[in-house]
Amino acid sequence: MKSILKLMAGAAIIASMHSAAVAKDLVVGVSWSNFQEERWKTDEAAIKAALEASGDKYISADAQSSAAKQLTDIESLIAQGANALIVLAQDSDAIAPAIEKATAEGIPVVGYDRLIENPAAFYITFDNKEVGRMQAREVFKAKPEGNFVFIKGSSSDPNADFLFAGQMEVLKEAVDAGKVKNVGEAYTDGWKPENAQKNMEQFLTANDNKVDAVVASNDGTAGGAIAALSAQGLAGSVPVSGQDGDHAALNRVALGTQTVSVWKDARELGKKAAEIAATLAGGKTMDEIEGVQTFNGGPKGVAMKSVFLAPMAITKDNLNVVIDAGWISKDAACQGVAADSVAACK
Repeated sequence: MKSILKLMAGAAIIASMHSAAVAKDLVVGVSWSNFQEERWKTDEAAIKAALEASGDKYISADAQSSAAKQLTDIESLIAQGANALIVLAQDSDAIAPAIEKATAEGIPVVGYDRLIENPAAFYITFDNKEVGRMQAREVFKAKPEGNFVFIKGSSSDPNADFLFAGQMEVLKEAVDAGKVKNVGEAYTDGWKPENAQKNMEQFLTANDNKVDAVVASNDGTAGGAIAALSAQGLAGSVPVSGQDGDHAALNRVALGTQTVSVWKDARELGKKAAEIAATLAGGKTMDEIEGVQTFNGGPKGVAMKSVFLAPMAITKDNLNVVIDAGWISKDAACQGVAADSVAACK
């Protein structure tokens, strides 16, 4: 009997050692859709720092806005021994086969910032409908009636529709009453500023420059829209929204050419995504993730295990928040700003 107990104890120790081993020295692969955007460098730094702190390894690939490349990138990350994947999807439908391959092999997948509507994948993002609401609220506050243009995100990204749905929740009553008129609405292929600028130029031409407000869905598209407005001498007189807290956008907020940038602290998003990926790779279930909730608001209504972080609208009035948080330096935020025109820049 004693020998049996010793064998059982020995087996338990070995199992415990194996469990400890799989929880350390993990490889987390990150697939970026388009690493050229400023904000992803901030996300990456946060992911790397969190993995370094836990003794895990970071590997990555940049799809360069190509869904086809991202498909092969994910397969390559799996081949390199990734124990978990964090995926910023270029086109969630197009990369579905790679996601299915990973989950079939027991590799946890974290859909990062953009929805991958597969119940085997975890979803972490900010509340994008609320981001849309914040954008519309600030633009509507600045211009409670008139001709509005909607510069939406990429049609292949579910976030574009979540944002627009939030925007319209705020503006529906004014639209129905005829106070706000939608005179232009378009998706922005790849979220590229140059595509947003082209769309904005077309809307200005179609409306003889009679555009009173622009609800742009992120800072890149806001920058494109503002470039088009600037060419017509309208920058600063037409309120424009954005999101992400890009440094150039926060400077535009201080200068008065952009009304709001909804700040989503990418440092927190990256940190939590890395922790979740490592936790799932270490054997925990999705239901054991801190703050987990069920989300089924995607286009297909698939129930997803998710974590949502809270965004914050940044305007001239609270620009000090991002400066005090170390997100941007005062010099960068206030470059070119007239003395005493913005409280945070004094």
